[in-house]
Amino acid sequence: MKLDLLAISSHPDDAELGCGGTLILEAARGRATGILDLTLGELGTRGTAETRTHEALAAAEILGLRVRRNLGLLDGFFVNDLESRLAVIRQLRELRPEIVLLNAPEDRHPDHGRGAALASDACFLSGLLKIETLDADGQPQAPWRPRHVYHYVQDRYLTPDFVVDITPHWAQKREAITAFKSQFNVAPDGEPPTYISSLTFWQFLEARARDVGHLAGFELGEAFIAPRKVGVKSVFDLV
Repeated sequence: MKLDLLAISSHPDDAELGCGGTLILEAARGRATGILDLTLGELGTRGTAETRTHEALAAAEILGLRVRRNLGLLDGFFVNDLESRLAVIRQLRELRPEIVLLNAPEDRHPDHGRGAALASDACFLSGLLKIETLDADGQPQAPWRPRHVYHYVQDRYLTPDFVVDITPHWAQKREAITAFKSQFNVAPDGEPPTYISSLTFWQFLEARARDVGHLAGFELGEAFIAPRKVGVKSVFDLV
């Protein structure tokens, strides 16, 4: 399978929150999209790893993904070590994405920055010939390095380098997020209240989308950070 766009996230629901609209937009254009979750989110206050897995698969259908996978690293305790990097590299070499979207480089949850660093390192190392990996059938994998790697902005505001217009896809993005019923249900359900299960959090999400969209002249947007300068062939390529 060859992907055009792959989001790598520390937890199930990170990609929905940070770049769900962009994934929907590109899938609607016929591009092959996917998500690689690093952990099962098993340390979440609400729900279980099993419920999160079912919710992630439901969200994948709403997003129109071609593939969604989970590496099963330890939520809260994974590290950017050899084993973890190789696990990500194997997926990159199999899926061969042109563009990869990563967690914010720093954020409220420490897993987000750590996951971003792990995936960013793997994206570079995946292109090195002398790093040898095998696929599921035991066959050698060819090196692969994505053309572009970007970070989506999450809870903490980070100045974006560009903004994607997701105005037509906002309702579908919300639907994908609410597929994680155990996490974002604002109605009383017997589960402990959390930072993300409140109505205030939903209001924040829309306010953030309107704010960054406004910066770029859109109604609703998603913000991204580019580790290196974004180049264009012509000034007319800019919106």
